[in-house]
Amino acid sequence: MKVNVQTPNFVADVKLIHFIERKLNKLEQFYDKIVFADVFLKVQKTSEKQNKIVEILLSVPGDDLIVKKEARTFEVGADECIHSLERQLKKRKHKQRAYL
Repeated sequence: MKVNVQTPNFVADVKLIHFIERKLNKLEQFYDKIVFADVFLKVQKTSEKQNKIVEILLSVPGDDLIVKKEARTFEVGADECIHSLERQLKKRKHKQRAYL
């Protein structure tokens, strides 16, 4: 799967990008038809502590899955997004099996 990480207005650390890629590649064990993933890392200009936004667009045949989470750090936000995508992919695979 191809992973594209975009970080407008700042430069992301290489460790963060590798962390996200590693986590996203684990999604292929739940659904093997994933084409690519677009990850957007944004920082809101607010005084709140949860000002990091992680948005993941996962392209699968037929649909695109989009998840957006706010968190204190990008790592926590990415974990929450990937956990949500994992649930959606399992549900999708279960529905496809029901039709076969």
